[in-house]
Amino acid sequence: MPRRYDSDELDDDTSDRRALWRNRSITWGMAAVALGLGFLIPYTVYLNSQVTQRFGQLRWQIPTRVYARPLVLAPGVAMDVDTLKTELAASGYRDDGTGRSPGTYLAQGGRFTISSRGYVDVDGRVAPRQVEVAVSGGRVASLRDGAERKPLKTARLDPARIATLYGQKQEERRLVRIAEVPELLVTGLQAVEDKDFNRHHGIDLSGIARAVWVTLRSGGKVRQGASTLTQQLARSGLLGIGKEQTVTRKFNEVLYALIMEARYDKPVILEAYLNQVYLGQRGSQAIHGVASGAEFWFGRDLDSLTTEQVALLIGLVKGPSYYDPRRNPERALDRRNFVLGKLHENGLVDDAEYQRALKAPLGVPKVPGLVAANRFPAYIDLVRRQLGHDYPESALQGAGLNVFTGMSPSAQAYAEGAVASTIKSLENKRRPELQAGLVVTDVHNGDVLAVVGSRDVAEPGFNRAIEAQRPVGSLLKPFVYLLALAQPDRWSLASWVEDTPVTVKLGRGRNWSPGNADNRSHGTVRLVDALARSYNQATVRVGMQVGPERLTQLIHVLAGLKAEANPAVILGSTDQSPYGMAQLYQFLASGGEIQPLHAVRGVVDAQGKLLKRYDKDPAPAQEGDSIAANLISVALQQVVSSGTAAGLNADGLGRLQPAGKTGTTNDGRDSWYAGYTGDHLAVIWMGNDQNEQAGLYGATAAMRVWAGIFRSLPSAPLRVNNKGLDWQYVAAEGVGSTDADCPGARRFPFVAGFAPAYVPCAPPAAPEEEARQSGGWRSWFGLDRKQPEPASTPPSDAPTR
Repeated sequence: MPRRYDSDELDDDTSDRRALWRNRSITWGMAAVALGLGFLIPYTVYLNSQVTQRFGQLRWQIPTRVYARPLVLAPGVAMDVDTLKTELAASGYRDDGTGRSPGTYLAQGGRFTISSRGYVDVDGRVAPRQVEVAVSGGRVASLRDGAERKPLKTARLDPARIATLYGQKQEERRLVRIAEVPELLVTGLQAVEDKDFNRHHGIDLSGIARAVWVTLRSGGKVRQGASTLTQQLARSGLLGIGKEQTVTRKFNEVLYALIMEARYDKPVILEAYLNQVYLGQRGSQAIHGVASGAEFWFGRDLDSLTTEQVALLIGLVKGPSYYDPRRNPERALDRRNFVLGKLHENGLVDDAEYQRALKAPLGVPKVPGLVAANRFPAYIDLVRRQLGHDYPESALQGAGLNVFTGMSPSAQAYAEGAVASTIKSLENKRRPELQAGLVVTDVHNGDVLAVVGSRDVAEPGFNRAIEAQRPVGSLLKPFVYLLALAQPDRWSLASWVEDTPVTVKLGRGRNWSPGNADNRSHGTVRLVDALARSYNQATVRVGMQVGPERLTQLIHVLAGLKAEANPAVILGSTDQSPYGMAQLYQFLASGGEIQPLHAVRGVVDAQGKLLKRYDKDPAPAQEGDSIAANLISVALQQVVSSGTAAGLNADGLGRLQPAGKTGTTNDGRDSWYAGYTGDHLAVIWMGNDQNEQAGLYGATAAMRVWAGIFRSLPSAPLRVNNKGLDWQYVAAEGVGSTDADCPGARRFPFVAGFAPAYVPCAPPAAPEEEARQSGGWRSWFGLDRKQPEPASTPPSDAPTR
């Protein structure tokens, strides 16, 4: 039977067992502590090194930003109301009815009050200022300081951001110092998210206790956050946002927070938080930091936020997607008002301001203030190519640089619109898919103002403005005549040239006999008319006298273009890009200056220090170059007034007195137009990627794009510089200078010192004498033929022009 134990014996046995378990527990506990410390100490050392590395990265992973050119306003500068509004919208300005806050304006008809933001440009800091601008008659009529009411010679408005070059992460962030953040935002953030921030050491034990109590009391239905700002920084900046919460991750978050608090001062941690906090998403762009958040949600700088906007920004910290004011305005309003209540409760806003802010709308524009990563792929492709000589791609992305370009947002917008509308009007079932490439430049300094590389302007890919190599046709003809006019003792615009059948021997028994676009010969014509009407036979005669070799040398010197020196190059038998032809025509448009085109004006580091500048002032044109270029400009103005580009007059663009040249290749495969005014040059190509027949001509496709741009783009008329030129009247069929009232006399510019001798005006022939002279020897040379008026649209069977 079982043994019985008395009470004393049982007590002694129980005591022995308790002592045994106590000793074992102490031993196991000490072993656990030893093991824990053995793990925790080295792990903490490892995390400490991670904090050092990753906290440092929070300070330099800043995207490189690419900006358009600043808008320069000055009395007399070409400008209209619509273009000024386009420029202001591109730079994130908004019409608030007063124009008193930075980044706002007031428009009253043609009068604007604009408050600019301060910014750093390639030549230093530009202070914010308020300006009053009056626009009238297609130009700036007056400009004055809005504060002092004094006239201004010039004013610059901060430029639009046009692209962002990110590092490995698509994170939009603009660094700010804590001193640059409004006090209400700094103190309000702590009042709402972490009221004990200044007292805890990384974790808030009382906050954790409150959170546990709320959760238990609600039976798990209500959860209250207990993360401090330091923990939130550890979670999003060091651990990475958006990952699933686990015990290990939460443990690491706590250790990170404790280490950061031990290593860094409170202001350092708070500044890092303000620059790291996640505040929204736009496509692949993650919006980080309060400065980028203010720009994204309100299109404003931090220092211009209102109380209600500060409250909404603080409220979005809890959940930018859930409280998205564009998609969920009611939730956003409730959250904003909750934050306003906290601000009022903590004495950060008074009663009057609290009541005013509660009644205010959300104030969030429909369009995000931040631009997409790259809104203008063709233009940014050119920027990357030009920067590639000095900055490898890895040195640009995420480097925090500021790249200032020459882009004009209005010119880019008008160019894109002109391409889209022209292609839409030309496309039909019989015509292959059309493509386009174009470049717009500033004729004064070589800035590239706009680039279009595809019919789909927003899609990256093959950039036809730069990469497409297509036959240029008649676009080379002005440079043939430029070489001739460089010999003023032999040639002038008034010189006679034969536009009759011509045959050029090519060797090996081969001959070349080009015809005219209208399949006719036009007899003896003035040199200026041969160019204006794009006569092939006359051009070949002139080109063979100046030499194809000299032509190819000229285009290489002016634009770096390479072409084979054969007779066909005279009529443009060489493949070039729109960008290459823009560089070539820049010589003519600038009045004879050698101006290297540049998309990039300069590069500035994150501290505002200029690293490199590209927009150096071009050297003045040499006298001979200036005279020759201006003579060609006179001839190309006649292309528009009476030649192959006469259709521009019907579009109302004669007011600009533009100069230009059409270009067409055989079978209408390629359509070109190069034209310039007193301010701008645009070179356009249109055609098909597969080089299929498209039935296009210079005047029916590319020139229509040019017209579409310049109908909207303010530009000064082209006024040819007459320095070194001597204008004289020449008799209708003569070669000498004559009187202005001589019947049929035409006025021509000659190089000074080379004008022909004076010949008195011959009396008009009697009708019977004129009839008798008609025919005979004059008819042998076609001199009695009436010159046909040029058509604005070439005949459908025209082979080249």
